[in-house]
Amino acid sequence: MYDSRLDEWFVPKFGPLRFRVAIGMLFLPYTGMCVSFTVIGSLLADNIIWDRLIAIVLIYLLALGISAHALDSIGSKRKPWGNVFSNRALLAIALAALAIAYTIGIYYIVVYVPLLAIIAVLEGFFLFAYNVELFNGRFHSNLWFSISWGGLPLLAGYVMQTNSISISALIASSITALVAYAEIRVSRPYKELKRSHSDEKEKIILYERMLKLMSIGSIGAAISMLMVRMLLS
Repeated sequence: MYDSRLDEWFVPKFGPLRFRVAIGMLFLPYTGMCVSFTVIGSLLADNIIWDRLIAIVLIYLLALGISAHALDSIGSKRKPWGNVFSNRALLAIALAALAIAYTIGIYYIVVYVPLLAIIAVLEGFFLFAYNVELFNGRFHSNLWFSISWGGLPLLAGYVMQTNSISISALIASSITALVAYAEIRVSRPYKELKRSHSDEKEKIILYERMLKLMSIGSIGAAISMLMVRMLLS
């Protein structure tokens, strides 16, 4: 079954089909939310080590933005992006992006931040358990999404800087987990309404505005905090 998502607000309205699908599959606003959580977590540290901040951003861009979404397209029964990219191509893309992400991560784990290994293992588990719906989809739920996509990324950013966990980081990660929970709670009915070609246009517009607000707000907060830290450093 194929339900096209080419009319989503984050998909380019121009260019060849493969280009539009490739950009759409990245879910850039939502990937941006997750990456922004790693930035916020990094900025909670007293002293910022900038190469580590860049590294954790790259890791999540590769592992979540590319690998997780490629696996999600494989695991989805509805095939929201059709067969523009074959499962074999998607798997190759997912594994290549994941290999690069973990190569970067392992380097920092071995040399600087061994505590990051715990998050790397957890995120690796959720990457497959959630997106490929392993264990009969037991981990494909709003709760596990909010933890893996909202809470853990912030902790990853903080751990990458400090090789430790703090109360402030745990509190902040609970907040980003709640933001992720709100996003997925809005996203699921929004997708269903779009998929069913519902006449409830006002509700679709409302959900879309909420999703835009959450994604742009999270990214904007991270950028603002980053600019402040750079000015003060």
